[in-house]
Amino acid sequence: MRHRLALPLLAALLANGSPARADEGMWTFDNLPAERLQKEYGFVPSHEWLDHVEHSCVNFGGGSGAFVSRDGLVITNHHVALGQLQKMSTAAHDYQHDGFFAKTHAEEMPCPDLELKVLWSTENVTAAVNAAIDPKAPVPAQNAERKAALAKLEQEATQKSGLKTETVELYQGGEYWLYGYRTYKDIRLVCAPEEQIAFFGGDPDNFTFPRYNLDFAFFRVYENGQPLHPQHYIAWSPNGCKENDLVFVAGHPGRTNRRRTISQYEYERELERPVRIRLQEQRVATLHAYGATSAEAARQASSGLRSLENNLKRERGFLELESEPSFMTEKRAAEDRLRARVSADPKLAASAGGAWDRIAAAEKEQRARGRARLYHDLTRMSRFMDLGNGIVRMTAEVEKPNEQRFREYRDANLPSQRFQLLSPAPIYPAMEEAVIAARLQACLDSLGPNDAWVKAALAGKSPKDAAHEIATSKLGDVAERKRLLEGGRAAVDASTDPAIALARRTDAAYREERKWYEDNVESVETLEGTKIAKAVFALDGRNHYPDATGTLRLSYGKAAGYEELGTRVPWQTSFYGLYDRARSFGQQPPYDLPKRITGVEKTFDLTTPFDFASTNDIIGGNSGSPVLDRDGRYVGLVFDGNIQSFAWEFGYTDKQARCVSVDSRAIIETLRHIYGRAASRATHTRAGCSRSWARSSSSTSSTRCSRRARC
Repeated sequence: MRHRLALPLLAALLANGSPARADEGMWTFDNLPAERLQKEYGFVPSHEWLDHVEHSCVNFGGGSGAFVSRDGLVITNHHVALGQLQKMSTAAHDYQHDGFFAKTHAEEMPCPDLELKVLWSTENVTAAVNAAIDPKAPVPAQNAERKAALAKLEQEATQKSGLKTETVELYQGGEYWLYGYRTYKDIRLVCAPEEQIAFFGGDPDNFTFPRYNLDFAFFRVYENGQPLHPQHYIAWSPNGCKENDLVFVAGHPGRTNRRRTISQYEYERELERPVRIRLQEQRVATLHAYGATSAEAARQASSGLRSLENNLKRERGFLELESEPSFMTEKRAAEDRLRARVSADPKLAASAGGAWDRIAAAEKEQRARGRARLYHDLTRMSRFMDLGNGIVRMTAEVEKPNEQRFREYRDANLPSQRFQLLSPAPIYPAMEEAVIAARLQACLDSLGPNDAWVKAALAGKSPKDAAHEIATSKLGDVAERKRLLEGGRAAVDASTDPAIALARRTDAAYREERKWYEDNVESVETLEGTKIAKAVFALDGRNHYPDATGTLRLSYGKAAGYEELGTRVPWQTSFYGLYDRARSFGQQPPYDLPKRITGVEKTFDLTTPFDFASTNDIIGGNSGSPVLDRDGRYVGLVFDGNIQSFAWEFGYTDKQARCVSVDSRAIIETLRHIYGRAASRATHTRAGCSRSWARSSSSTSSTRCSRRARC
């Protein structure tokens, strides 16, 4: 179903130059707006509170989660867990459809390729990076110097700390940080409900409110074969939150585009986003056609379809908003105001005055090759293609000095790369053949037979024949992948595997295209964006938040409903509403309930809160984030935003836009009364543990609750 945004209303609210609204911002933990928090809510989290929450949060790589027990229990969304559920399922055991509940630790199921990260240290290295860049050098050389400095700092920090260290760019290059992570690879599934209750209402109800979704899943982290005992974990609130309560969301928002220039918005609106939508629509059509061939094919395609259809709805909404004239008018006015302030200061005008025009020139140049770049990018489309490209590139890159490698193959990232390349997750050759054939055909139709990448990929074959050959790849065998990685470039060059052969043939075109982009677009956007960021710092200080970058952030807001179409939308739903909505549609899909949910209404309190809305500033990547009260207790699980929150990609508004979460009480109630006490014991959390981190003055290392008998 296509939703239509109230575009003129939302666009008028989104101007970078407008005053910050009370609940706006995805803030780094070192730079919360303390004065605003105190003024609006009479509360500011203590350093102990922040340290505890920071070390309790878990990065799922595209999603979020949190530790909620002393025995390594982690909660996230069902839709964040969906990929692992699908990989662990078979034709005989469909855990995505039927759910999974381990009654004991021994029944917990190992995940094939899930790596979790916990942020443990941060360091600002902006001065060191800037010192390594020669401002008189050509722009591509400056960009290379910047990358080399980041690689060196990352490598040194990893060797010194033993943590996985990643470089993080904030404020469009205004700041550079090193984030050190503790990583875990022995992750086991504890429980997940049926997809039908996790995604109740399906696509028609997606991005709406009121909602009735039990979108949760529990994993457990193991270390040395035993459940991890984390130093920090979040206490579970048995009472949830009330309307207008202050609540915090701690998670890993993916990407926002709130501080782009007008020329960058125009490029995205006119070229990049329409092409992405077209390619995703093609993939959806391919997977639907494949899924229609059998029940097993439908199962294999289901998780990919769910993800693509969800993202398509967002992308279409973003494009509608960017295409609304008032949106660009407001963004242009905000940019003009900033440029005028920069021009009024002679020093800033000399350093940053021309930055916008130089970025505009780079965007104009990108139009010549941007469409082809998007068609050539096959990342996460096909397992065989990902494995072939990954093995070919990794074995070539590791022969270079660390500072000269692609970022993803630096020393700090190699263990994670190898972990993914050796994943035992199943590969379905027939589905691979279908999606590869469709994409190669799209490339041929759109780019023509003389495109260098297309010519190398097809090697004289038709897209259908090339895909059929790739589907015979032996890369489904983990031992074969391991042999190639251990044999290095020599083994890869000697391989006759069709997926490896295609990756070798297209490697030169890939590298040429990537270098062109880095030299002509990335370098300009980064270095000129840094100049704009420094100008903003000089004018306003560090009183604003950076765009989301997939790293840990904290947002705050209140549990609240809103007015829409002349009526009021409540701030929360209840189990009464779930059963009413199912029966109102005659329990027909997508409003049918799983068998374990039907017929049990009399066994528990139907007034129990189900989902709730809040004004917290979130974006994709926040899925699975914990919602916390003032005491740092777990009161909800973020799983969505309503359709109005699409505007948050470009700017914040609390006019109808809402974050949507599962209430902590709904999760406990279903574990106890629907899925059985055995499941409740297996997913034991600190419900009822009420230590206040906001008011604690004790050492942050002393995080264990003293009321051990009740926890």
